[in-house]
Amino acid sequence: MRSVLAAILVFEAIIVGLAIPVAVSIENVGGGRAGAVGGGIAVACLVTAGLLRFPAGRVIGSVLQVVAIALGVVVPLMFFLGAIFAVLWFVCLVLDRRIVALRAERDRTE
Repeated sequence: MRSVLAAILVFEAIIVGLAIPVAVSIENVGGGRAGAVGGGIAVACLVTAGLLRFPAGRVIGSVLQVVAIALGVVVPLMFFLGAIFAVLWFVCLVLDRRIVALRAERDRTE
């Protein structure tokens, strides 16, 4: 499941990166500010994808989902896109817990 969570973060980084020019051209945010904030969040998503082997990676990833939704304050479409990624993220976390529980159950019965 770690690879699915990493893919979600990578695609989220791409979407956040694509939101930078939207923030500059449509929402009239300064280029430097939009690049720094959007680029920082995109890089944080990519770094967190590499940290998913540690429990803290999932916590950081969950925080990034909230941050992605909060970008909707600047680019309103990010409310929707951030929510989609957050739903995918949390569904994968729930499914991962179920898979781990089922594996533990199976190991106990063997």
